[in-house]
Order: sequence, then structure tokens, then C-alpha cells
Amino acid sequence: MTLLAQHDVALAPFTTFGVPAQARRLVHVSDEAALAALLDDDAFRHGPRLVLGGGSNVLFTRDFPGTVARIELKGIAVIDDQPDTVQVRVAAGEIWHDFVRSALARGWFGLENLSLIPGTVGASPVQNIGAYGTEAGERIVQVDAVEIATGTLHHFDHAGCRFGYRDSVFKREWKDRLIITAVHFRLDRHASPRTGYGDISRELDAAGIVTPTPLDVSDAVCRIRAAKLPDPARLGNAGSFFKNPVVTQATADRLHAAHPGLVSYPHGAGLVKLAAGWLIDHAGLKGLVRGQAAVHDRQALVLVNRGGASGEEVLALARHVQQTVRDRYDVEIEPEPIIL
Repeated sequence: MTLLAQHDVALAPFTTFGVPAQARRLVHVSDEAALAALLDDDAFRHGPRLVLGGGSNVLFTRDFPGTVARIELKGIAVIDDQPDTVQVRVAAGEIWHDFVRSALARGWFGLENLSLIPGTVGASPVQNIGAYGTEAGERIVQVDAVEIATGTLHHFDHAGCRFGYRDSVFKREWKDRLIITAVHFRLDRHASPRTGYGDISRELDAAGIVTPTPLDVSDAVCRIRAAKLPDPARLGNAGSFFKNPVVTQATADRLHAAHPGLVSYPHGAGLVKLAAGWLIDHAGLKGLVRGQAAVHDRQALVLVNRGGASGEEVLALARHVQQTVRDRYDVEIEPEPIIL
């Protein structure tokens, strides 16, 4: 198959930030034949390249000088069906939220707390997406990926993915060397909703739901996210722009003494996760506008494109937020999106 590539293509429609940038070449990979052709393409294998899913975790600050490959592979297949669990193989191009809701409709539980997260399934293991007390890595049993240089198909089991907080082997040793083609999940047949996270329990209480189903939890998460986070179709953004920083217990104790209202969570032996949104908000940055970029006025973790912002404007604002938090708390906060 001949690889069909478009040239000098605007990337704003393929990202949730919607900042102006162009790709020298853009390729849509929607089936195995297109994938094989891509792997045979010298310009992709040896030149500048970017594998793009839903574009919800990337900020372009310039034009991309090489090939952008959009992975649009589709399909959901049951691999192993047991009385208590089901293992499903989900193609990388499936929309994450659509898969979560489809799983609930089929009686497959465990991902409901991750409802309404933007992006595709193929991106979920890369940064081990998480929200409201759940991480995708808890349910991922295998990731299928093809090595760009050799065309070799690799199967990473759960241990091989080396999941951490917003982290995995795909962000480290295998960064830019693979195309993820599918993700395998093991989900429950019997409902055991996680409702202990504060926002979820409050939302369920407000709705008068005493014995919530997984669908109730998913609906609650959707309402919470819709209330807090801007719709990228109306206000360009990449969701939470900063990771919650993880610090030592001693550092957390120091900060709590100086800032008694600081929100934090235990994060393993001797470590504490701080709420980056709280740090940004209480540094006086919520709602800050710089040019056409801004810190969202309802959720300080989110940077937004107010309309016509450049990637450079968003990045300059992000750096200002980082420096302000560093100066006030002596804590480093890291961006979540890939910045190009």
C-alpha cells in the first residue's frame, strides 16, 4: 500500500489546545495496511516524527518539521470472558470516554472513575491516566506496540509497563520508539464502585444516591468534570496542565505548618502528594490572563487558550506559574502535556 500523506497541514483541529501550528506531513493510520506502509516510510522512520492520538496532551509551540501520524485504529474484542472478570483488547484509536461508557453498558466495571477524560485509548498507558482515586494502570494487563525501527511487535505485560504516577516505560526507555496499537484491560463483572473520593461522595449525596451503581459514579464524575473543566470545543485546553508534586513527609510538614489549609494525600512510604491546583490558586494565579492565554478561573490546574493564543503564549504562562509556585512554596510543579 502506498502511504497517503497530506502536506503542510494545520494541526489545530487535531489538538484540544487549538493553537496554530502546521505539520510538514500528516498521515492517518486507520488500519493495518496503513500502519505497515507507515513503518516502511523512510521519512517517518528516520526523520522528525510524532505519533498523535486525540491531541489532548500536547502543546505545539512551533510548526512540526516532520511527519505526524494520527493513530485511528478501531475495535473492541473480548479476549477472555470469566464469571467474575472479562479481558478486552481495545484498539489504540478508540476514544477513551466512549470506551468507558461502552464498557459500563456491557456490564464491565472498574474504569468509571476515569469517565470524560479526553484522548484515545492508546494514550492511556503512556502517562497512566488517573482521576478520582483510580489509575488506568490498575486495569491494564497488556499493551501491544510495534517498534518503529524494526517493525517488531511487542507485548508489554502489566509489570513490563512499569506504571507510576503519570508515568510508564512508554515515557522513558521506549519514548518515541513505539506505536501503541492496542491496550488490554481486565474489568470486573460485579460492581464495586469507588466512592470514597471527596468530590464523588459529595456529588452522590447531593443527588440523593445512597447505593450508587458504577453508572451513577460515571455520571457523577462527568458532572464534576463538566463543572470544573472547560470544554475544549469552546475554550482550548489540555485538561490538567500540571502534575501534582510528590514531596517528602518533612517537606509536607513544613508546608502544612506555613499553610494549614494545604490539600495533600499520602503517596507511599515517606512521601506526600500535594494538590498542585491548591498551590496555584493560593499563589493568587487562578484567573490570571497573559495575552490570549489564561489560568482557568474555576480550576487553577488548567491553562486555556482564550481564542487565538499561540503555543508560545501558553508556554510563557506555564513558566510564570511554575516560577511563582517555586518562589512561594519552594516546590517544583511539572507540566503534564508534551511540549513541542
